Amino acid sequence: MRLANYTYLDKWNTALDTSLDSSQTLLIVFGSPDMERIQKPLNELSHAFPQATIIGASTAGEIMQDELLEDALVVTVMCFENSTIRLVSQVVTSAEYSFENGSFIAETLMSDDLKTIFVLSDGLNVNGSQLTKGINTVLPGNIVVTGGLAGDGDRFEQTWVIVEGELRPNYITAVGFYGEYIHVGYGSKGGWDRLGISRKVTRSTNNILYELDGQPALDIYKRYLGEKAEGLPATGLLFPLELQEKGSDEESKVRTILAVNEEDHSITFAGDIPEDSYVTLMKANFDRLIDGASQAAEMVMLEEHRGEPLLSIAISCVGRRLVLKQRTEDELEATLESLPSQTQQIGFYSYGEISPLATGSCDLHNQTMTLTLLWESDAPTA
Repeated sequence: MRLANYTYLDKWNTALDTSLDSSQTLLIVFGSPDMERIQKPLNELSHAFPQATIIGASTAGEIMQDELLEDALVVTVMCFENSTIRLVSQVVTSAEYSFENGSFIAETLMSDDLKTIFVLSDGLNVNGSQLTKGINTVLPGNIVVTGGLAGDGDRFEQTWVIVEGELRPNYITAVGFYGEYIHVGYGSKGGWDRLGISRKVTRSTNNILYELDGQPALDIYKRYLGEKAEGLPATGLLFPLELQEKGSDEESKVRTILAVNEEDHSITFAGDIPEDSYVTLMKANFDRLIDGASQAAEMVMLEEHRGEPLLSIAISCVGRRLVLKQRTEDELEATLESLPSQTQQIGFYSYGEISPLATGSCDLHNQTMTLTLLWESDAPTA
């Protein structure tokens, strides 16, 4: 695999290497939610790499190595020598069809030599839990699925993903990697502290939470937030929920707010909040968040890596960025410190992260640093 990374802030940081263009080349692009700002450099990428597959998403901040960028474009170009890739895109008509969208994507990409899938989705109109459940119904457990939900800063107005060279809201895209020479490692970790008591979900529908312990969910949430409640939903990113499903042996998950409804006192989250599950409000601990990023990197299995070019895709939650503020780059530095020195890193701050659980099946995470490591080994010579 030949690998190159680029940034665009009014101009490219260096000339684009067009020799990397091929039908086995993948471009991953993360950029500002401002479509007018991003379309020009995207057109330049399409012109420079006409044979390549291009995927990408809008962000709440772009990552290049250990730097956090704003209103920029970051790009990685991967030219594979012994592996193949395949792209699928699916329009999102409603969050209610997220399960079907997930199963369609998995069915389309499924093949005997499929190794891993990387998913980028609209961040506001998709139920990430149902999307991953749909994927899991199709794929065997040995296929790794990672990715994230597009961001829009702390505005929650509109996100985009790249479809056929255009920036489009209300789409899900995914790329499959095929063959025995492509390798993937992954890790994810949070680092939040519990705040208050655990409460039972007494009324919910998919990702919409109506009642906790028989009381309106939004009212309880506002009491915890105090004066910060005036800034909802954005301030809700500072206080996610830890979710533990009843009767489940899986590790707990974190859920973050997408919207609130003052009329029915409900809260909409990026993923499901099942009835009879238990949730606990969480708060930030700066050192634990940074330690969590380091632990995510330490979780990555790299036993098969033999010094080949190595790409890390870091997807962290917008809520972590809002909490860490000027210390945001500390968590980016922490990931690279625990990875091989030659690692090239790109990524973004998202509205949700997709990564495997301990069981191996993928799921939606919120307020979590997730890492996807990709590399390609050499084919044996005849």
